[in-house]
Amino acid sequence: GLPAPELFPIEEMKEISRIVLEESGTQAPQYSTTEGFQPLREQIARRMNSKNKTNVTKDDILITNGSQQGLDFAGRVFLNEGDVVLCESPSYLGAINAFKSYGSKFIEVPTDKDGMIMEELEKILEVTENVKMIYVIPDFQNPTGITWTLERRKKFIEIISKYEIPVLEDNPYGELRFEGESLPSLKSMDKKGLVIFLGTFSKILCPGYRLGWVCASPEILAKYIRCKEDGDLQTSTISQLEVSRYLDECDVDAHVLEIRALYKKRRDLMLKTIEEEFPEEVKWTHPEGGLFMWVTVPESINTTEMMKKCVDNNVAYVPGVAFYPGRTKTNNFRLN
Repeated sequence: GLPAPELFPIEEMKEISRIVLEESGTQAPQYSTTEGFQPLREQIARRMNSKNKTNVTKDDILITNGSQQGLDFAGRVFLNEGDVVLCESPSYLGAINAFKSYGSKFIEVPTDKDGMIMEELEKILEVTENVKMIYVIPDFQNPTGITWTLERRKKFIEIISKYEIPVLEDNPYGELRFEGESLPSLKSMDKKGLVIFLGTFSKILCPGYRLGWVCASPEILAKYIRCKEDGDLQTSTISQLEVSRYLDECDVDAHVLEIRALYKKRRDLMLKTIEEEFPEEVKWTHPEGGLFMWVTVPESINTTEMMKKCVDNNVAYVPGVAFYPGRTKTNNFRLN
C-alpha cells in the first residue's frame, strides 16, 4: 500500500522546510494546540468544501497523526467490549485491527461492483442490537478499488438517518480519480451530523508527515479532541507548518494531477497484462481511481499459500483473507 516515492515533492519540501525554520524558528519546534495549526485547518476546510462538496469550517477539523489515528479514536469514542461495527465485506485491514483492539464484534455487509448493498445493510440493522458504528470507504475502496454509485450513497444516508447510526467515512484516495465524474461525499449529504469524515495528506503529498484529519459535528469532535489530549497532546507542529506552507506556496492540484497520471498509466498496464495473462476463471475489479485492485481466483486456491510461489518470482500482493473480519474467504488478493 505504499505510494510511489518518486512522486514525493522532495525539492519543494526542502525549500519549504528552510522557509518555515527561518520564519517560524521558535514556533515550529514548539508545542501547539491540540486541535491543530489554525491556518492548516482553514486550508483543509476550504479544500474539503471544494473537493468533497461539504460545508465545513476550521472548527469542524481536528488534525491527527495520519487518518489511522482517527480510526483508533473512533474505537475509543464509540466502542466497548461486545459492541457491533458494520463494515463492507471485504474492508480495510488497518480499520479492522483498530476496532478489534476495543473488543468489538463485526458484521460484514455484502458488496458488489457498485459498493455496499443497501438492502443487505437494512436487513442487518432491522435485526441487530448494539450497532455502534458503520465503517465505509465509498471512493476507490481499500482493498477492492470499488466506488459507490450516487444512488447507493443517497440510499445509505436515508438508512442511517432512519436508524441514527454514526458513520465513519474514510477517504484517503478520493482525489486520485482517473476516469468518470467525482461524486459527493457522504459527509456532504448528511443532515444529522452522523458522518465523521477522515482525510489525509498521505496519498496526495507524503505519508511520512503523518498528517490526517477528522471532520465531525461539534458534539462528536469534542470527544475526539479529548482523545487527542489524552493520547499525544497534539500532532507535530513542524509537519503542520510545512504542509500548510506547501499549500500556500505550491500548486498541490497540479501535483495531484501528476500522481493521477502515473497511477492511471500503471493501472492501465496492470489491467492490460491481467487480461492477457490471467486464466479465464479469474475475476478482477476495474478501479476508477485510487491505489488498489481486487482479484478473485477459484475457491480451490488459497492465495496465502499461492503467495509463497509468487514471492519466489519477485511478485508480491496482500492475501485477501486479512480483509475479512471473520477470515471467511481465502481466494482473493489485493494488488497495488
